[in-house]
Amino acid sequence: MSSQDRLTKAYKEAKRIGFDNTSKFILFSDVHRGDSSFADDFANNRNIYYHALQHYFKEGYTYIELGDGDELWENIFFKDIFEVNKNVYLLMQKFFVENRLHLIFGNHDFVYKNPDNVKKLLSEYFEPREGKKLPLFPNITFSEGIILEYSNNDNQEIFLTHGHQADFMNYVGWKFNRFLVRVLWKPLQVWGIKDPTSPAKNYVELIKVERRIKKWIADNSNKITITGHTHRPRFPGPSENILNYFNSGSCVHPRSITGIEVAVGTISLIKWFIDTKEDGTLQIVKEVLEGPARLEDYK
Repeated sequence: MSSQDRLTKAYKEAKRIGFDNTSKFILFSDVHRGDSSFADDFANNRNIYYHALQHYFKEGYTYIELGDGDELWENIFFKDIFEVNKNVYLLMQKFFVENRLHLIFGNHDFVYKNPDNVKKLLSEYFEPREGKKLPLFPNITFSEGIILEYSNNDNQEIFLTHGHQADFMNYVGWKFNRFLVRVLWKPLQVWGIKDPTSPAKNYVELIKVERRIKKWIADNSNKITITGHTHRPRFPGPSENILNYFNSGSCVHPRSITGIEVAVGTISLIKWFIDTKEDGTLQIVKEVLEGPARLEDYK
């Protein structure tokens, strides 16, 4: 099966969610929640991410995670990830309880494609203060793709997926890549040596992945498509001669996280980061990098 066929399969089997001009979504990808070890790229941004999620929960946003939420290549046991990110998962649980949480699996959490693994790892957790297991995300499901159906005059669709479908070794060969990461690249990462097979760390691979996704978009009516995987934020302007390919970036940038807001009929690329006030104290702030642009301007 080619990358084009894999993307088409993800589109055809995608979960569909309707929305209108009152709806608000925040899209993050490649969070890579880890175990807080030296190789944990998310650890430095945990407070930024948590603050951003608090903001979106209070403001009534629906949270959609576009894959690689949990770092299950470097870490064998999910409980190690949960213990150091417990406050994050309990905040995500609030979205879940209000039916405002939707999850897509990527290559680093490909095991969530299997509902049995999802049930085993995410349905409950042990609470030591009460001495018993409590519900976490009971009956939650993961999708390979999600389609947001916009109830405007053109009935636009926004296709969401991780994007590893355009990357043979991170889709078909994901188990082999996972083995290499665990036994080779994770130890070397501590010494600053990057994994050359990852499109997030290899520019040549990144361009190949983007080219394949753009080809799929061109062959499918220039459909608005939002992915992650490459960690490179992308936001085409509606008047540019560029395909409707967006990328939410990642939550493991140095000292910042990026994402995409789809809210009240517009789309924006945003960044959350730590900044200093005039008195020298620190604060977490949001910056709009691109947009907001009207969804109806993307044809």
